[in-house]
Amino acid sequence: MRNVTKDNISDVFMGYMGPDVNPRLREVMQSLITHLHGFAKEVNLTHEEWQTGIAFMERAGEISDAERHEFVLLSDVLGLSSLVDMINTRSEGTSSSVLGPFHISGAPPLAIGGDMKGGFGGDVLVAEGIVRDTKGAPIEGATVDIWQTAPNGLYSSQDPDQDTYSFHGLQTTGADGRYAFTTVKPVEYTVPTDGPVGDILNATGRHPWRPSHLHFIVKADGFRSLVTEVFPDDDPYLDQDTVFGVRDDLVMSYRNMPAGSFPDGFALSGMVNEPYLRVDFDLVLVPSEV
Repeated sequence: MRNVTKDNISDVFMGYMGPDVNPRLREVMQSLITHLHGFAKEVNLTHEEWQTGIAFMERAGEISDAERHEFVLLSDVLGLSSLVDMINTRSEGTSSSVLGPFHISGAPPLAIGGDMKGGFGGDVLVAEGIVRDTKGAPIEGATVDIWQTAPNGLYSSQDPDQDTYSFHGLQTTGADGRYAFTTVKPVEYTVPTDGPVGDILNATGRHPWRPSHLHFIVKADGFRSLVTEVFPDDDPYLDQDTVFGVRDDLVMSYRNMPAGSFPDGFALSGMVNEPYLRVDFDLVLVPSEV
């Protein structure tokens, strides 16, 4: 095509595609190019603004490494990660929520009732629940990948003073579908603002805070994998999470438990004599064929 114009460039792009392109790829690319070109025309994008966008992406690539994923963080703060979660969540199960940029694969096994708090200070939290299907039956053999920040608001991949798998654990449910562990009460924290994503937050007058939460990835044969996080109902940032991760069904309540009532069956049983916190939260998986 010699006579490419701003009015026909999207159609010309699609015309350059070969005849054997995967139909789903064709569908996605056609919508992407239509909206991308439409965006540039709608805002009358200047050369300077285009160059700023290219420089932004270059900086995001440069700052990313095995522990930090700036493009994931960008997707999070733009609401894209949460939108994809909501599009793909089935109403019958627990809602999905953002994976975040700091998940570490290969978490060590954590026995049912095991402890992630270790020598860290902070309120002891007993967390447990049942991994079950949409009919209420417990799921045996489900893996529950758990992680959170330390009391200083940092994930282990951000903090050289923490072990690699600090506040990470992987449990496998028995016939009762139960997961259970002890940890320290999570705290609210800020997403990294020292990179290009921080520049966007600052330029748009947005704060970088996330409400405190526990992360879960739950997998079981015959079921859709679940990536989610749960939030306490008294967190000050619950209604303005900078990555849009909060859902109604992911809000839970901590219960204040009196001294002397710590339950049996935990690694810390017989060792906690002060008041502690408790939360019970079931995780519901949807069959993979649904």
